[in-house]
Amino acid sequence: MKRSRGNTVGILICILILCTTLGGCGPSETGRQASGGEAERKIRIGMSFDSLVIERWQKDRDAFVATAEELGADVEIAIANGSVEKQNAQIADFVKDKMDVIVIVPTDCEKISEAVRKAKDKGVKIISYDRLIRDAGVDLYISFDNEEIGRMMAGALIESVPENGSIAAVFGPDTDGNAAMVEKGFNEVIAEIGLKVIYKTYAEKWLAEKAFDAVVEALDTAGSFDGIVCGNDNLAGYAVKALSEHRLAGKVSVAGQDGDLDACQRIVEGTQTVTVYKPVEELAEKAARYAVMLAADGTIEADETIFDGKQAVPYEKLAPIAVTKENIEEVIIDGGVHLREDVYLNMPKGQ
Repeated sequence: MKRSRGNTVGILICILILCTTLGGCGPSETGRQASGGEAERKIRIGMSFDSLVIERWQKDRDAFVATAEELGADVEIAIANGSVEKQNAQIADFVKDKMDVIVIVPTDCEKISEAVRKAKDKGVKIISYDRLIRDAGVDLYISFDNEEIGRMMAGALIESVPENGSIAAVFGPDTDGNAAMVEKGFNEVIAEIGLKVIYKTYAEKWLAEKAFDAVVEALDTAGSFDGIVCGNDNLAGYAVKALSEHRLAGKVSVAGQDGDLDACQRIVEGTQTVTVYKPVEELAEKAARYAVMLAADGTIEADETIFDGKQAVPYEKLAPIAVTKENIEEVIIDGGVHLREDVYLNMPKGQ
């Protein structure tokens, strides 16, 4: 039977009414349809790194981006390459680009404070990642227990150097709040035992070459020492290079942090005593989740607070793990951090 035009129009009107009643035909699964009829835009996160030279920061970046994207957010990465001016400009650009949240690994924990405060004044949420930005009232500081890292380093050296031995120290830059916390934890333990720190310096901008120079200067000054604490594994690597040139590699205890592959290789080879491993993927994933929460709800609840110089800010603190020859199989290899064949790459087969 032939359908009249009037019936066809009536059917179309009924379909339109039905679609409207049900909230619209073909709603988006990603929530693009807002209650006010305007399309929702995706959460936008800007992330500024001090540098990506060190292995661990590449892991942080990859884990953060993967988690944020799984949660439906877009992430824009910027690299300051150790420049305060460049990082300040990146923060300002993120504000202009209307980022919801800015995550920052600061180049200088004090000199970027003004840029951070200006961003917050514009309503942008700020996460201070791994290093605490001073006097800025960030919305979250997320890192590891840095004082405990220092205590772990000191404990490993105490177990591996002679009683009343001497220690050299190459800490991270004094502009890095984390380095100060590591040094504080280290000094607390050393003071109780009585080990002597015969040489101390700070690696400006985390320049690894400073550790090489420090070993040479410490040997020239003191003649010898039994152990050296280094602010990270990159510094530890250069310290071992200098010790090797003086035929002291494996004879002087070396402490570092980060769990880098080359540090793990040195541990099984016997030239580095300990690396304090920080599960950075866990840190990055948590930070990404917090960033999305801040963008969506504006507030978060952290387990602790930390004083940034002016006020208490939320502090999410993760636990580090001291890795030595005794537990490297369990923590690093069985834990999937590095492959066995990579860790033992430089060792004779069968060892």
